[in-house]
Amino acid sequence: MIYHVSIYGNDQNTGSAEAPFRTINHAAQVAVAGDTVQVHEGTYREWVDPKFGGTDENCRIVYEAAPGEHPVIKGSEIVTDWERVEGTVWKKVLPNAMFGDWNPYSQKVEGDWFAGPQKYSVHLGDVYINGVSMYEASNMDDLWHAEIRYHGYQRTPLPEIEPIRNPEKTVYRWLATVDDESTTVFCNFQDLDPNRETIEINVRKCCFYPRQSGRDFITVRGFEIAHAACPFTPPTSNQVGMVGANWSRGWIIENNDLHDAKCSAVSIGTNAATGDNDCMRFHRRHSHYYQTEAVFLGLLNGWSQEKIGSHLIRNNEIHDCGQNAIVGHMGGAFSRIEHNHIYNISVKHEFHGAEIAGIKLHAAIDVVIENNVIHDCTRCIWLDWQAQGTRVTRNLFYNNDRCDLMIEVTHGPCLVDHNIFLSKNALENVAQGTAFVHNLFAGNAVLSSVMDRDTPYHFPHTTNLKGVTKVLGGDDRVFNNIMLGAYSPVNTSFLPLSACYNSYATAEVYYAKMVEKIDRHPKQPVWIEGNAYAGYAGPFRAEKSFVRADGIKVSIEENNGTWLLNMDVPESVVSAYCEPVTTERLGTPVFTEEPYENPDGTPIDFTLDMLGNRRTGDIIPGPFAGLATGKQELVVWKK
Repeated sequence: MIYHVSIYGNDQNTGSAEAPFRTINHAAQVAVAGDTVQVHEGTYREWVDPKFGGTDENCRIVYEAAPGEHPVIKGSEIVTDWERVEGTVWKKVLPNAMFGDWNPYSQKVEGDWFAGPQKYSVHLGDVYINGVSMYEASNMDDLWHAEIRYHGYQRTPLPEIEPIRNPEKTVYRWLATVDDESTTVFCNFQDLDPNRETIEINVRKCCFYPRQSGRDFITVRGFEIAHAACPFTPPTSNQVGMVGANWSRGWIIENNDLHDAKCSAVSIGTNAATGDNDCMRFHRRHSHYYQTEAVFLGLLNGWSQEKIGSHLIRNNEIHDCGQNAIVGHMGGAFSRIEHNHIYNISVKHEFHGAEIAGIKLHAAIDVVIENNVIHDCTRCIWLDWQAQGTRVTRNLFYNNDRCDLMIEVTHGPCLVDHNIFLSKNALENVAQGTAFVHNLFAGNAVLSSVMDRDTPYHFPHTTNLKGVTKVLGGDDRVFNNIMLGAYSPVNTSFLPLSACYNSYATAEVYYAKMVEKIDRHPKQPVWIEGNAYAGYAGPFRAEKSFVRADGIKVSIEENNGTWLLNMDVPESVVSAYCEPVTTERLGTPVFTEEPYENPDGTPIDFTLDMLGNRRTGDIIPGPFAGLATGKQELVVWKK
């Protein structure tokens, strides 16, 4: 059955092409497995809450844009008839009934691992002027002066920084007050008249999200979705997103333009039964204890490949969100995230915490993150807890603030191969058992162990727990990469990647110490070979096979949806020889004893490069099968 939805329809209609429904949500109450809901041109201001799901991969419920049309789902409403208070400040008084049981102007951005600001509150509401989000003022004085507070991105709360005037930039600010009957929104529109512009305000928590879990095999395709007042999403919360699967299986989210979620655009996260910000609410123990408990509660609530996860998120443009583009804890296991363009995540700097990144996943078991371009974010990808069997491959990262990739408290195998890392800080490695193969690193890295907490690991390709342990550090493989050393490591904790391992033992020394029982918790060994170094980068102290690549230079440019990598390639790279990497050569991490292999247990084919070209003959370092000496221009990503 195909149901049609149109802004000119009526929910009393039959849903046929000739008599379409008016709302997508009405169609979502009648569509069952095998049905398709086609949505026609127009803006739909509603929360779509599917009542049913599909039964399997071949019998889905599909929600899609009608061919050639552009439907928009928004969590906002247009507000008109603004009243001038004085000068450039205007106000609008709204009845609280407009928001139902979720008034985003009284709901704070808060939760476990939320860090700040501390002296004033940021709320889930937002105001948009001609489609662009404004800044929330901390008080009426800030509103009048239109000043910005900047806190930066830190893992621990910072002291409050006094607002600094920025006369070179026009800043539009808002502030809301809420009483028992009404919500008053004050806005500093500067030189604009709001009654001549389009002003929208957040009203709904979500745009496409089932309130009940277990709505499996749903496809969301071809929409623009924006303006949700969704909450902060730590792993110990329900992780509600603007769009999300809510502890279900087999969703496909593709070909959408997703933007301006207050916190998370797409959630493939956990459910309420595993906890709800209990650290923040009760202050009994640290959040990571609750997170450990959440894993066991997840198992009690059906966390397995047969029931949860296996989502596909592809070909989307996700941008201008406050916390992350994609978030998940456990519920995203066994998923694929591919060919998405992600940018401008948490660039407003209105709040900060430990859960902010373009893609932030916990327990990303057998997740493949492939062929995405992610730029102008804080952290780009953050894989936290149980990134076991996870693969990050053929992605382009650049111009990200904190780092391009962070891997934290996980025990492997995690594979990072054929990526281009161009930001100043490429990697935060707070894990063990990761293999870095055929990448290009322009920036630096930092390594550390974690001896004050134990985190889980699993039997291969399952959610079944095998054990818990500390992150001792090491157990990494670093093969056949190009390390440009483009940024000086002076006055920073970030160093060229191989230099970070100079205090780590080779396998021969490590296992000799183990036999002698010198140290119960030694740093684990590392295997480093076949890399090319330039600039500030240099080889691992015990690296036997490497090449200098001085003179290699790279830059990235985007031109009408095509990303070009410009390279100056020296002869030393072109003529270098590296030993081929195979699943067998990589071995297994110490604790998980799981090979670096595909989710189906087959060996990984490392002969295919970033562009899909086959390596033949001599193997050279870096993400490309072959390069010529001199200047080259390579198309590395296309929309």
